[in-house]
Amino acid sequence: MQEATTLIEEIKISDAWTLDEYAAITELTATVSELKTEAGVVAPHLKGRTVWMINSTAQGGGVAEMMPKMISIFRELDCDVRWAVINTDEELFFSFTKRLHNMIHGIESGEVSAEEREVYERVNRENADDFKRYVQPGDVVVIHDPQPMAMGAYIKKELDVYTIWRCHIGLDQHNTATRTAWTFLKQYADVYDHSVFSAPEYIPDYLAGRSTIICPAIDPLSHKNRELTTHKLMGILCNSHIARKHQPVLTEDFEESALRLRSDGEFADASGQDEIGLLYRPIISQISRWDRLKGFAPLMRGFIQLKRTAADRNNIDERHRRRLQIVRMVLAGPDPRSIQDDPEGQEVLKEICDLYTGVDAEIQKDIGIFALPMKSRKENALMVNAIQRCSTVIAQNSVQEGFGLTATEAMWKGVPVMTSRACGLRQQVRDGVDGRMVSDADDVDQIAHVLDTMLANPHARADWGRNGRRRATEEFLVFSQIKYWLRLLDQEVAHAHA
Repeated sequence: MQEATTLIEEIKISDAWTLDEYAAITELTATVSELKTEAGVVAPHLKGRTVWMINSTAQGGGVAEMMPKMISIFRELDCDVRWAVINTDEELFFSFTKRLHNMIHGIESGEVSAEEREVYERVNRENADDFKRYVQPGDVVVIHDPQPMAMGAYIKKELDVYTIWRCHIGLDQHNTATRTAWTFLKQYADVYDHSVFSAPEYIPDYLAGRSTIICPAIDPLSHKNRELTTHKLMGILCNSHIARKHQPVLTEDFEESALRLRSDGEFADASGQDEIGLLYRPIISQISRWDRLKGFAPLMRGFIQLKRTAADRNNIDERHRRRLQIVRMVLAGPDPRSIQDDPEGQEVLKEICDLYTGVDAEIQKDIGIFALPMKSRKENALMVNAIQRCSTVIAQNSVQEGFGLTATEAMWKGVPVMTSRACGLRQQVRDGVDGRMVSDADDVDQIAHVLDTMLANPHARADWGRNGRRRATEEFLVFSQIKYWLRLLDQEVAHAHA
């Protein structure tokens, strides 16, 4: 077992972009100015306090991806905000917290065992004891998600600090699994001063009245979201081997190339196969982790149905008939070599591969299943950015979705979205305004129909993309997220403990 003194790791933050550089972008000028004004009032109230953001990992997407930019902006606004992660060698801790995550999403997996509870509390206790050397009286401790939740409760009981639990997950309906999870977490949640959720539907009854809604957000200048010139876009596609080099490009190949599923069910370098045609054809894409809740399989089946029925339709104009003939689908997720510790992800990817290899060769040509390398976060993000910007429609067909920043990313890029009515996606997308929604993520007929109507209406797609970009700019960029955090900290911490 690790020594207690080495468990908590403070993550160093460095960021190249300043608020003035964001403000130089015309579309962001007013938003940044509003944030600076708000911070000018609130930041002095937080003087002398450190706000600690604590989560379980500094790697991957989600919380870890949002944290560096959020903290760097807080610091530029003269707020002392720091980031630390918990650590342990206990494998049962990670398997249990993954199970707990699934239970909150309604996936049945039985009761919490005495051994699981003991390991969960012991790991949190060890990390809480180590964290005491960092925290000072009056500090604010923000705990992200269930993994370190008990740690925050222990710290609150023993030190004069203000504690906030930030829950990024949830489900807008309840079953035995969700009740088991929330019952287990109640003893820790009751100790916290306040909680933050991404949607009101996620708040358990026992936290009603002392919770706030703050939506997740994206950084518009991150590698995943920044504007790409035509030459830069082409360079990324060629450097990653998603597209071939028909002419010389300025930049060198990426450290690792994208892989594409072959007809024999094996992944191989994407350059060794026919190009998917991102720069030439209408493209429907979905990029996410390989998770059953992301709805990859029904989305693919809907696309297959759309392609199979296109030739038999007589009531469409020739332009749309041609569109249906050449449209292709791109499904992308992490390289399977990077998710060896995620057996569920491996299983879901195999199901998608089996579905692909089971269709005829002509349909296979119109579906590209890509595995994107994860070794370089920058290169992975640039690949995602390029694929999204080449898309005619970006889908997020989630059965369940805590929020769904992939939809936010699409809206920021001005690409119309097709989503399910999962709770997190409903917080963002307005059906018929920013894109279209399907009422049932498993309804193949409906998916095929909605994709067809979106492809058939280029003027509506332009409107949806424009509206989505405006909504993302106003509500779902990191500046709005920080503004709401400042208000919460001022209201709940600075004034309450002045």
